[in-house]
Amino acid sequence: MPILKRNTIAIFLFLSFLIPCITVMAQERPQDKVPFGQRLIFGGNIGLQFGRYTFVDISPLVGYKVTDQLIMGLGATYIYYSVDDFPYKYSTNIFGGRAFSKYYLMENLFAHVEYEILNMEVLDDLTYKLVRTNIPSLFVGGGYRQMMGERSAFELLLLYNLMEERNSPYQNPIIRAGFVFGF
Repeated sequence: MPILKRNTIAIFLFLSFLIPCITVMAQERPQDKVPFGQRLIFGGNIGLQFGRYTFVDISPLVGYKVTDQLIMGLGATYIYYSVDDFPYKYSTNIFGGRAFSKYYLMENLFAHVEYEILNMEVLDDLTYKLVRTNIPSLFVGGGYRQMMGERSAFELLLLYNLMEERNSPYQNPIIRAGFVFGF
């Protein structure tokens, strides 16, 4: 399937998940007038692995608590990956960004939808050389939040990439763990 067509389908699917959240947002009004700064959440995840295969993932995020149940936000991703397994030696840097929406179905259970684009090196099928390209992903799934104090939490997510392709760095299912602050 051509990349343009896949991107169009991904954007359509992302908006299909986002529109119900916006409808809910329009129907739910916060009880109190909470200042903007107190509606922001911060967090993300860090992944580390060292050895013959080195993997460093730094993925911060910032979100806005639209209602008590709905959080929408943006995040960045940086991944350093290297393989040093004689005779093969390779390293690369992967950069990207994402937009997400999270809706709390219950106090600690939530649905999650996310669109991400990563810029990374892939092997060109015609020239057999590494070229940089953008790889889109559309994640859907859910998670569990465990509060760790009044304004911080540990989150565990189980996601499925609807756009899984040969060059994607992810294999389904995707399990993520991270921390968020600012509830």
